[in-house]
Amino acid sequence: MTTETRQHIHEEVFSVSPERLFAILHTPSAIRRWWSAARVVVLPEPGGTWAAAWGDEEDDPDYISVAKIRHFERPRRMVLADYNYLSRSGELSFDASFVVEFLVLSHPEGAVLRVTQDGFPVTTDADDFLKGCVIGWRETFAGIRKYFEDAGA
Repeated sequence: MTTETRQHIHEEVFSVSPERLFAILHTPSAIRRWWSAARVVVLPEPGGTWAAAWGDEEDDPDYISVAKIRHFERPRRMVLADYNYLSRSGELSFDASFVVEFLVLSHPEGAVLRVTQDGFPVTTDADDFLKGCVIGWRETFAGIRKYFEDAGA
């Protein structure tokens, strides 16, 4: 049985090479800076792990996100799936199987980053979470832009 889902797509152009843009998606020190994560571990290969934690307390973080790297095609595409979440605020009020694709495309001004987050159920109890993700990706891209500005890109 197929469950209908919704997706959110956010994309922006960055004035850096596709290789440089792709690198910050799997480099732990970069992810910590642009996503304000406290800790990050990435095994950048198909079947590898992408994990991040937020919060000051290492033994009791505010939020943890762990995913399997389903596809890793340097310098163009990374797909994360099989997510596990831990949040102090509790579990999601709905069942979801999120898949997030990061796609980096060449652009005359540098590179385009397109993030597609799929797996939002078509139920009202997922509406607020979807709205939060829309805002979250906008803020995340602002963090990526600031990361490159601080690096002098």
